[in-house]
Amino acid sequence: METEAPSRDAADLRLAERLRELRRARRWSLDELSTLSGVSRASLSRIENGEVSPTASVLGRLAGAHGSTVSRLLADIEGEAPALVGRADQPEWVDPANGFRRRSVSPPSLDFDCEVLACELPAGASIDYPLPPRLGLEHHLYLEEGALELTIEGTVRRLSAGDCLRYKLMGPSRFRAAGRRPARYILVLR
Repeated sequence: METEAPSRDAADLRLAERLRELRRARRWSLDELSTLSGVSRASLSRIENGEVSPTASVLGRLAGAHGSTVSRLLADIEGEAPALVGRADQPEWVDPANGFRRRSVSPPSLDFDCEVLACELPAGASIDYPLPPRLGLEHHLYLEEGALELTIEGTVRRLSAGDCLRYKLMGPSRFRAAGRRPARYILVLR
């Protein structure tokens, strides 16, 4: 569920601190957050202490427990988003477990209702999100390259390059790069 942090860089430490702040602001114990998120108490402690980096699935669980999205959680450690976001200023996060890349093209902001992500899931890799980050979160997924299999609340959808899938998430989801090449897609969240 988490991987050893190869080096404790500033972003990892800011994320650990932000997760600890969120839990403490709600006056939750590690046990309470563990129950809400489905992440073990030991893992939560190691994540909050910056000893390990959370995977995409774990970040999804934690964001869901806090009623947020992963992007908003990561934006909390990035600071204010300007109106023009140059390529060099688009924060990228890489899942240490499977190499999933997620670049925040249009980061979340209090001034806007949606965010845009550019994602790449390596061939054969998958990510399970047992909880939606927020009930009814609207997704518009455009697959640029590769093949992607999405399981949304038990329904399997197979996408080919050029396909767009729109849905509101109310339950678990699973993303799997089904082809021999990485799945590259744009995701708009609202």
